[in-house]
Amino acid sequence: MTLVLSAATTRAQDTFKIRQDNGAGTIRLAVSDFKGQPDALKHSFDGTLSADLANAGIFDLVSKSMNPQSTPGLPAEINLAQWSAAPTSAAMVTFGNFTVAGGKILVNGFLFDAKNSQYPQVFAKQYRENATEDMARQIAHRLADEIIFRLGGGIPGIAETKIYYVKVSGGGTKEIWEMDYDGANQHAITHLGTVSLSPRVSPDNSRIAFSTLGRDGFQIKMYSLLLGRLVNFSSVGGTNLSPAWSPSGQQLAFSSSRTGDPEIWVSDPQGSMAHKITSFRGPDVSPTWNPKTGAQLAWISGRTGLPQLYIMDSDGSGVQRLTDGGYATSPSWSPNGQFVAFAWDRKYGPGAPGGQDIYVMEIASKRWIQLTHDGGRCDFPSWSPDGRHITYANSPDGKAEHARIMSMLADGTEKHALTGSGADMPNWSTH
Repeated sequence: MTLVLSAATTRAQDTFKIRQDNGAGTIRLAVSDFKGQPDALKHSFDGTLSADLANAGIFDLVSKSMNPQSTPGLPAEINLAQWSAAPTSAAMVTFGNFTVAGGKILVNGFLFDAKNSQYPQVFAKQYRENATEDMARQIAHRLADEIIFRLGGGIPGIAETKIYYVKVSGGGTKEIWEMDYDGANQHAITHLGTVSLSPRVSPDNSRIAFSTLGRDGFQIKMYSLLLGRLVNFSSVGGTNLSPAWSPSGQQLAFSSSRTGDPEIWVSDPQGSMAHKITSFRGPDVSPTWNPKTGAQLAWISGRTGLPQLYIMDSDGSGVQRLTDGGYATSPSWSPNGQFVAFAWDRKYGPGAPGGQDIYVMEIASKRWIQLTHDGGRCDFPSWSPDGRHITYANSPDGKAEHARIMSMLADGTEKHALTGSGADMPNWSTH
């Protein structure tokens, strides 16, 4: 998948359009409810599979009301002519059977090319897991990801990915939480009883770096998802915030005021061998690596007054300013290395009519598109690993306690809430 820019307007710094392009156009896909005894597990499976494929952003999904009345469970039971003809008019069909026996779920899933009567089968998959609602959902996620991979240009789907975020708990504390990409299975990761911010999951999904308020102010902490506990990260003086993993997982960038002004520092994953790569008056915060090359960072700097978006080489050289004014925060670099998503109040100031919204900028041209409009305060965008989606925090009335996690396609369409109030600072896992 690539994001394609088109239709630039005559104003040099005005918006362009982003369209999703998987190299093959939009595929009309029909999803049959799987054949089997109707129960809560099958209902959860069917609903999750349909939602995953609808959320993918690359399909024209056929309404189930237009599907043929018969429910095929096996290849011998499907009449492709019925599925390819109006009103279904499907190019591809996924179907199968779902059974529960002996405490296990058994699913046989098929993807067929409705237009190829001679060799219609694209693939067949079988899944066998414990009979729980969570496993019914996970099987649906795996099947959806297989379909998306086969039909979406070979880019892995995101149905099995996780989103890490900050959850406001009782007494004003903030903990790190985890949820599935679609908002299901929300649960706490940390139980520190303090204020924790800016979770960032490592490229191999084994650790979460974040910042926690303690006796020495805000310090970077490291949590092992494999061990289920905090692991060592060197503690130093000053305020230490907004960690960011390099794509190799061997370096961590973060903002630290250990020598006075907040600057961008880089260390190894244990916090050792730390060195400063910025040295200007004014705060430098919120680094994010170019995940394609690992050779550049984007970050926010107040060196010219109000915070602006910049990029630089990973050694601190080659500094370029990207925004032309306003108040910029929270950059996130796209997986293909071509774009940076960030929050921006372009008309910041007393009495100004602007608001904080999510924007995407093409780095090479510095052209941008505004993705959110008139929905309240928006901040902390984070790209999905397939580059087709962005999650972000939104407070409809601007109050921090009313923030919730949202998701949208990378062109700004299909916005929907993943959480209720009290959730902030999302970060999407890399796989």
